[in-house]
Amino acid sequence: MSDNRPANDIGTPRHVRKIVIVGGGTAGWMAAAMLSVLLPAQQREIVLIESDEIGTIGVGEATIPIILNFNAILGIDEADFVRKTQGSFKLGIQFIDWRHKGDRYFHPFGRYGGDFGPVPFHQYLLKLRAMGEAPDLDDYVLSGSAARANRFDRPAAGAGSVFSTYSYAYHFDASLYARYLRDYAERRGVMRVEGRIVDVALRGTDGFVESVALEGGRRIGGEFFIDCSGFRGLLIEQALKTGFESWTHWLPCDRAVAVPCDSAPVLTPYTRATARDAGWQWRIPLQHRIGNGYVYSSAMLGDDEAVATLMANLDGKPRAEPRMIRINTGRRRKAWNKNCLALGLAAGFMEPLESTSIHLIQTGIAKLGAFFPDLDFDPLPIEQYNKRVAYEWERIRDFLILHYHQTEREDTKFWAYCRNMSIPDTLRNKMEMFRRHGRLMVEPDELFKEASWLAVMLGQGLIPQRYDPLTDAFDEGTMRGLMANIRSAVRQTTERMPLHSDFIARNCRADALPA
Repeated sequence: MSDNRPANDIGTPRHVRKIVIVGGGTAGWMAAAMLSVLLPAQQREIVLIESDEIGTIGVGEATIPIILNFNAILGIDEADFVRKTQGSFKLGIQFIDWRHKGDRYFHPFGRYGGDFGPVPFHQYLLKLRAMGEAPDLDDYVLSGSAARANRFDRPAAGAGSVFSTYSYAYHFDASLYARYLRDYAERRGVMRVEGRIVDVALRGTDGFVESVALEGGRRIGGEFFIDCSGFRGLLIEQALKTGFESWTHWLPCDRAVAVPCDSAPVLTPYTRATARDAGWQWRIPLQHRIGNGYVYSSAMLGDDEAVATLMANLDGKPRAEPRMIRINTGRRRKAWNKNCLALGLAAGFMEPLESTSIHLIQTGIAKLGAFFPDLDFDPLPIEQYNKRVAYEWERIRDFLILHYHQTEREDTKFWAYCRNMSIPDTLRNKMEMFRRHGRLMVEPDELFKEASWLAVMLGQGLIPQRYDPLTDAFDEGTMRGLMANIRSAVRQTTERMPLHSDFIARNCRADALPA
């Protein structure tokens, strides 16, 4: 639109004041809580509409370390949060049977080794491999070593260099997390409206969302709408016809069956992902139960067989009937369309292999903070928002595809398909650079950094043909001594850490656990 104001006149603010969030659950209440912090109370009215009759998916019970930033902005006390969500701590993900049956590796939170010499630390690991040695990656990263020993501790203030490489996240009950954030948001003035939406009205002049109608006739209008209505995308898709880009040709799992079970004797501080004949099974340990699920391709496995496989591979007695979930990995063609922004499953679905679902809600909200609109809804920042969202989703997509494609397995139809499928050029280029030169080509704004790509590439059997030649410029004896010092520091620090279960018992044990 034209702007004839003088150059030194920035005009009267045209603030968006009424925000309507459609849908609760993790996405809706994360958005409500954060917006209640970012926007001055006197300049906003936030209404969240949800219906108790509509269930939530609730499979996203594992997170990645960036959630600590989200909770910190909200001023959430960690012990209180873990206690009330009956959570546990997470140091990474253990992968079983992905490269081939009987194989396992660990994707840790944190980085390997330390900085010395002219090249990245992993090049020295590659040199040792080339010399016929087989260094255990977990010996060089505290989160991997601690996970292996079922130990956990928070990094202490002023801790040394080993703890500086250490990160962690959480496992928690997603429904309790949503409840926790609801309480937080309502204390800060967010208004919750109970009801089922039966109609969406669009403005005739520009097609923007104008209002939603509830059963019983109540109509709620707004200036900015956030769609957290789940897979159906009530606003972003059903009303605005935004379109969906499916990635099931690369990520072919389109079903999940989930069930909780009784806890195991050892409370492990990591998520487990075990490859099965037509997909993979998750295991997420909480204080009061273990969350389990089988993500699979319905074209290659029947639902009954999937349920049977899951139920045969539980740590304890099931606590509910298995729940079937239809999924479609991919994203909306626009996460932000007109005056409607989609978060969570309304924006798309990234299967939970690397626990990115809650992260994508969080970064969707963070990007909104960077491009928050006024009443003009200038399309330029909206376009930039959509570009950044698309970039992030596509880089995460590539990382997930790596797990499936880089495998030696061809023992089932599913794994043969994954091993031989075509992959995006962006992923192929990363893999080839690592295969041929041992170099990790990761852009600064990608979610998964060099340590993550290294863990999965080596774990899945992508072994470089050579290492960086500058590695040989560093004295071999000195190199070995420094690497031995790192191993020793990691081992000694791990031995001083408490068991994961003991840490929780002393600091954040849930007040009462369900029977």
